[in-house]
Amino acid sequence: MSNFVEELRWRGMLHDAMPGTEEQLAKEMTSAYVGIDPTADSLHIGHLVSIMMLRHFQNAGHRPLALVGGATGMIGDPSGKSKERNLLDEAALRHNQDAIKAQLALFLDFDSDAPNAAQLVNNYDWMKEFSFLDFIRDVGKHITVNYMMAKDSVKKRLSGEGEGMSFTEFTYQLVQGYDFLHLYREFNCKLQMGGSDQWGNITTGTELIRRKESGEAFALTCPLITKADGGKFGKTEEGNVWLSAKYTSPYKFYQFWLNTSDADAERYIKIFTMLSKEEIVSLVEAHQAEAHLRQLQNRLAEEVTTMVHGKDALDKAIKASQILFGKSTEEDLRDLDEETLLDIFSGVPQFEISAAQLATEPEIVNFLAEETNIFPSKGEARKMVQANGVSINKSKVGMDKKIGEADLIAGKFILAQKGKKNYFLVRVN
Repeated sequence: MSNFVEELRWRGMLHDAMPGTEEQLAKEMTSAYVGIDPTADSLHIGHLVSIMMLRHFQNAGHRPLALVGGATGMIGDPSGKSKERNLLDEAALRHNQDAIKAQLALFLDFDSDAPNAAQLVNNYDWMKEFSFLDFIRDVGKHITVNYMMAKDSVKKRLSGEGEGMSFTEFTYQLVQGYDFLHLYREFNCKLQMGGSDQWGNITTGTELIRRKESGEAFALTCPLITKADGGKFGKTEEGNVWLSAKYTSPYKFYQFWLNTSDADAERYIKIFTMLSKEEIVSLVEAHQAEAHLRQLQNRLAEEVTTMVHGKDALDKAIKASQILFGKSTEEDLRDLDEETLLDIFSGVPQFEISAAQLATEPEIVNFLAEETNIFPSKGEARKMVQANGVSINKSKVGMDKKIGEADLIAGKFILAQKGKKNYFLVRVN
């Protein structure tokens, strides 16, 4: 077995570990779990750090357990939050669990007969029949209120402004602690991993195992990922960057990684890819020698997009990215689906014309200046067309060009371009 903790350490993925963790992992194949919030039917890239930890854990010869927090998702974790989360019913939680497992299977081996094959568990399965009286008798009496109040996640909520903390949320660390105890009993799970904000909840579990079972269990956390400028990782103007193409298209997903800063790309390529230390050192050196080529960002975007969406989606995202920079053809443009087309040109001026207007097959100058307002006058449009400065759907056009149904992309769009960088998207209704 390879050294899991050392792997995390050089990748910048180790924040803290309880004494004895490395010794336990060196001694035997160990089971470890990470809890995943099931409040949506897709993971987002904020989940990726802990998922990559599980992947490295499995690669090191150990057994990863992914715990979908069906029960805890019905409560809401106070860590790092100022408000309670929305609570979900069982049908929604089960749907979300199935979708999350399909995404986790991109990273973890669930299906082989290897002794360290990954396993998905849901704490709702063992919490749903647990009565309140049984819980406070069997679990609550072992952890003092003083111990719970000392946790940073609790102290911050109680001392900060706002609505304080409900009893429901206050009990969260007991429920999470019981999860660890249950997995210790049922799966011989001796390690829980998570973000550094989870340290208090995780150590409540190790304490419960010590008190209830006289057993020894361990905690390991990774740093919370931020951007070099202090901004929140994984957020864009539209919100979270999701792993599901339903919420974030492969093109936008690819663009997120491509647009990272040099400092962030150097950290992220260690955390979010499986590239070896030697490959990464070589890439960083090449990038520093010719930073303008953005080799780190390109490789990072390629690796993560392939891992999540596959090689075909990566190829399409690269082609789509090139459309904005003039390195593409009309054929590339016609290969785009409507969603990707709108993603690419979301920031460019847009015009609308009717199908009836298009049916008249307007001449190019009329189309540019009258049917749309791409040019303020027919004179300016004529001059630019004559100077070979106008393209329709990435193809240069002359004065004899007429616009018709054959020019439609994805059945309803026409892309006009004046010069190299000025794009206009015309929607036909």
